[in-house]
Amino acid sequence: MAETPFTPGPLLAQIDSPADLRQFPLDRLPQVADELRQYILDIVSVHGGHFGASLGVVELTVALHWAYTTPDDLLVWDVGHQAYGHKILTGRRDVFYTNRKYKGISGFPKRSESEYDTFGVAHASTSISGALGMAVARDIAQTDQKVVAVIGDGAMTGGLAFEGLNNAGATDTDLVVILNDNRISIDPNVGALHEYLARISSSDGWNTLKGEVWEFFEKLKGLGGGTLQRIASKVEDGIKAAITPGMLFEALGFRYIGPIDGHDVESLAKRLKEVRKLRGPILLHTTTVKGKGFAPAEADQVKWHASSSPFDKMTGASLATPSVNGTKPPKWQDVFGKTMIELAEADKRVVGVTAAMPSGTSLKYMIAEMPDRAFDVGIAEMHGVVFAAGLATQGLKPFVAIYSTFLQRAFDGVVHDVALQHLPVVFCMDRAGVAGADGPTHHGALDIAYMRCVQEMVCAAPLDEQDLRDLMFTALQYDDGPIALRYPRGAATGMSLREGFETLEIGKGRKIADGDDLAFVTYGAIGQYVYEARERLSAMGIEAAHIDLRFCKPLDHDLLMKVFTRYDKIITVEDGVLDGGAGSAVVEWASDHGMTGPQVLRLGLPNHFVEHGTQRQLHDEVGIGPDGLVKQALNLVGHEHAVEAA
Repeated sequence: MAETPFTPGPLLAQIDSPADLRQFPLDRLPQVADELRQYILDIVSVHGGHFGASLGVVELTVALHWAYTTPDDLLVWDVGHQAYGHKILTGRRDVFYTNRKYKGISGFPKRSESEYDTFGVAHASTSISGALGMAVARDIAQTDQKVVAVIGDGAMTGGLAFEGLNNAGATDTDLVVILNDNRISIDPNVGALHEYLARISSSDGWNTLKGEVWEFFEKLKGLGGGTLQRIASKVEDGIKAAITPGMLFEALGFRYIGPIDGHDVESLAKRLKEVRKLRGPILLHTTTVKGKGFAPAEADQVKWHASSSPFDKMTGASLATPSVNGTKPPKWQDVFGKTMIELAEADKRVVGVTAAMPSGTSLKYMIAEMPDRAFDVGIAEMHGVVFAAGLATQGLKPFVAIYSTFLQRAFDGVVHDVALQHLPVVFCMDRAGVAGADGPTHHGALDIAYMRCVQEMVCAAPLDEQDLRDLMFTALQYDDGPIALRYPRGAATGMSLREGFETLEIGKGRKIADGDDLAFVTYGAIGQYVYEARERLSAMGIEAAHIDLRFCKPLDHDLLMKVFTRYDKIITVEDGVLDGGAGSAVVEWASDHGMTGPQVLRLGLPNHFVEHGTQRQLHDEVGIGPDGLVKQALNLVGHEHAVEAA
């Protein structure tokens, strides 16, 4: 990796590991924090990334690595995009500019990348459970490691966090949970817990009362002997239980400390030194500001959760090169979001559900226009699916918009609560296929396989945005059970869209183009690459047909019968794992119907986790970009140019 083109501040330049940080006295930590925040901004303003949450925990990151002896002490980050500062302080400063780039470092903590990354995280709400497992393992080994879980950026709204708290609080295991309370995840937090914490921790009256009560009892305990001191301590404990926002956590078995200012690095570091000595389950409540130190991010925390393009690090103004004609193709998610408005206006049964991702899925449009018919349930995918099932039992038509990789967390609800009850819920799986720079934690690699195996599930994928609109309209008309629609991240084709909708026949595909030498059978938007591949093959004298399955369950029997009767060379293409995918469905169909003559080559994602990069880089890497399609087609037909293509 080339030397970093970015220059860290004078103190940050001396920190190659947390051991170096711990050599600084307490009063130098504010400067370290300032330099760390500036370094993150310098790099992200050029290369992009998820930086809002990381800017908010700069002081906490510095204080943690100063107060604890990492990597011997174990630090677990929840919602891994909080961890940019952590990465920079733990030996990756000079390669941080490669963050999220092809062959560069990951945008999230990753065990294979550093001994300081104790637990791989990117999905939310996992830190407490993972950290508790580490703490119990430490107890079994009888070592003296400290274990800290940092949960925030909305992750405490997830049910898994409370499962971890419930289990941890019932033990006497030494575990510190730090609640980074910034009151927002990617979009504003929702739910009763959020309101509970915000109402009390932001109250001037509460903070004044807390200070006065604590000061009074400290004086009282210092006045007299044992009896008075014991009485004062009991009264103090009673008042704390009655007036602190820690009542909930105390009831769960945690000793609650806070809320404290998460941006006062010196006080925070001193407090963490004290907390490190405490025993049992501890919850330290810190309050922070997402995007701290970058005025545009503080003003608009949703917009500045992340940036994919360069911007002015002072003003936030975009530095991206404008498009040639001033227009860009719409994003798939926006096609979905705006189509939801049209469907909901025409049919009062339509409701929308998302799990803390109204912006990412573009359900934000419906939430803004029809707030009584579109719902953000928080980081709670399983709840969202079962909630949708409840809506469907009462005659509504829920469209559940959740990223493919996040819907994995709700699989039991998909099976038990939706499919088994034959409920007409529509699963709209955004970010299907490789998701780009977020890497394997966010690639929607499995949904074809895990949805196709569910009884009575209809599985469909659009080739283009017109197809997505028509499939959504078709799903609205279908009441015999659930439908799963998948579509990728990023820009759609930019095609002209006709007004209105067309009802598509369930289980029917289509022939996109004819050809005599072989057939590409594609599922979903990955089929767009076939247009280029066909042109290149045609220039070499090979004519390939293009068949768009549109549905991988049920399959189009008549269409496949024609394909397998006419062609002896068939290539299936999908942006998903091959095991159990659309290509598997085609081969299973062929076997079941005795169509064993043609040679079928299945192309898709391999049996290993694909790393991060642009979608095109990753498609090319695994052989499903245009180059790979051309190469495999030439090999399959034994063409003289096959060696050149390889």
